[in-house]
Amino acid sequence: MKAHLVQFDMAWEDARANREKVAFMLANANVQRGDLVVLPEMFDTGFSFRVERTNDASGETLAFLAEMAERFGVTIQGGRTLVPAAGGLARNVMSVAAPGKGTICEYAKIHPFQREGDYFQGDSVVTTYEWEEAQLSICPAICYDLRFPELFRLGLLKGAQAFAIGACWPAVRAHHWRALLIARAIENQAFVFGVNRTGADPMTTYSGGTIAIGPKGDVLGELDHAERVLSVDVNAADVTQWREAFRAWRDIKLIQPA
Repeated sequence: MKAHLVQFDMAWEDARANREKVAFMLANANVQRGDLVVLPEMFDTGFSFRVERTNDASGETLAFLAEMAERFGVTIQGGRTLVPAAGGLARNVMSVAAPGKGTICEYAKIHPFQREGDYFQGDSVVTTYEWEEAQLSICPAICYDLRFPELFRLGLLKGAQAFAIGACWPAVRAHHWRALLIARAIENQAFVFGVNRTGADPMTTYSGGTIAIGPKGDVLGELDHAERVLSVDVNAADVTQWREAFRAWRDIKLIQPA
């Protein structure tokens, strides 16, 4: 099985253009049935606070994910904005679709980043979903969540063997992005798929750096700033064998399952 991490420059607040670009990139990425696809945070609109323009009230982006799952026979994770929640705030979510099942998971970002908290409601639920063809349990996360290792620990305690992080991570802190992703893989003896956007928007610039990391902290593949799909082989046995050989994960003491 392969994981395909889709890094691209998003059209600002233009969901149709971004969905079309993702579909084109996947059609040219040698995606096979049973694979996993991971898209960035808010892949359909970019990291905009204008939720009245970006929220997926129509469900078109959610339907697009289900369509891609069916067309390519893949499990696919992608970020979108949900309609306003309690208190008038929206939710920054990762939605996951699988062929024949539609939506199988929705994770809402737990840690809004600074001003984001004025527009998006933070959640408190760590969740996982099954990439059934690879027999791998995956915990989704979003951008700023990466700085909070307790989220990943709780994911591990829920059975996660991999973490899939979609982001709009600024270029100015690109060295943090790479270091923290590798740390999360080593700490949790898990695969980590970190998918960042590239290009620029009215708020900042992005340098890509999409990366896939194995459970020992080894880099399986990495992109620069170009629009590309990073495709890597994934074998769940790499996690189980390493966790059996080096049982650090069993010595967790201060954090209990949620």
